[in-house]
Amino acid sequence: MVEIFKTNVEKPNQARILINLIQLTFNGYAATFDLEDCDKVLRIKSADCEICAKSVIRVIRQSGFQAEILEDENQTTTLYSTKLSSLFQ
Repeated sequence: MVEIFKTNVEKPNQARILINLIQLTFNGYAATFDLEDCDKVLRIKSADCEICAKSVIRVIRQSGFQAEILEDENQTTTLYSTKLSSLFQ
């Protein structure tokens, strides 16, 4: 399972602190940041459990930062196209 978040984290030391906090708080989560991306992406992977996005967002906000789920545009378009095509069958 992978969940991707848009954040307002700017500095590498902030990212390191949040990565450590997430990995200590959520057993089995592996977190990485891409601060070069315009969305300051936080990517969380878990091999053995579903990722609780609401809890991750809460931890990040309690640390003074913003986070929201970054929707996959291709997945949304595919889902919409599938639903739309099923109307015409």
